[in-house]
Amino acid sequence: MDKLIYTAMTGAKATMGQQASVAHNLANASTVGFRAELHRLRAVQVQSEAQPTRAFVVDASVGSDFSSGPLNHTARPLDAAVNGQGWFTVLQPDGSEAYTRAGSFKIDDNGVLRTQGGLEVAGDGGQLAIPPENAVEIGPDGTITAVPLSGTLAATNTVGRLKLVNPPEEELVRGDDGLFRLKSGQPANQDENVRVSGGYLEGSNVNPVDQMVNMISLARSYETQLKLISSAQDNDKSANQVIAAR
Repeated sequence: MDKLIYTAMTGAKATMGQQASVAHNLANASTVGFRAELHRLRAVQVQSEAQPTRAFVVDASVGSDFSSGPLNHTARPLDAAVNGQGWFTVLQPDGSEAYTRAGSFKIDDNGVLRTQGGLEVAGDGGQLAIPPENAVEIGPDGTITAVPLSGTLAATNTVGRLKLVNPPEEELVRGDDGLFRLKSGQPANQDENVRVSGGYLEGSNVNPVDQMVNMISLARSYETQLKLISSAQDNDKSANQVIAAR
């Protein structure tokens, strides 16, 4: 009887974890560049010196959904979206790299290009500093040009180029901050084939309908597991009564 209780108990616990993941996906259905989390349950045998007769359920995360989200035209010069595969590179406070699909940038008081969260956007040749009183354009290869708003309007200056990378998806891990990093902790190399669209933002790839259906399925699964635990308890009581009657 304890085998059933053990499996149902761990299954209910893992299902609650999956529900939290689905809720997180739904909460980020409108977050720029968000990648949906994917989770799966699997059974694992309990390792012991005796014959393995029990199994418990674990929530085995299979990573993230790396499919592209919809492109939304914003006409904002500091917005950019990656076309197809690829990532923008941002710098952490400790100087390490992280990767994101959220291309909504801003210029701080010192003229440095940053994300909306305040992280510095990495260039392939160093810091991206925008001169004051200049309009910014982001080219398909990530090149940033500055056009003076006064004086010689035809003059354009190349500020730098976004560091665009495309590491293997299986090598990427999501951090608690929502940014991705390489498992090795090493910086990824610039990929010349990555292309971006200036004036666009990529939406979340979360499908709210699919996530709601998944949430309902998980709720039913959780109820079933609780019923199994209750049934096992009733069966145990009945067995004890039969034994006591003898």
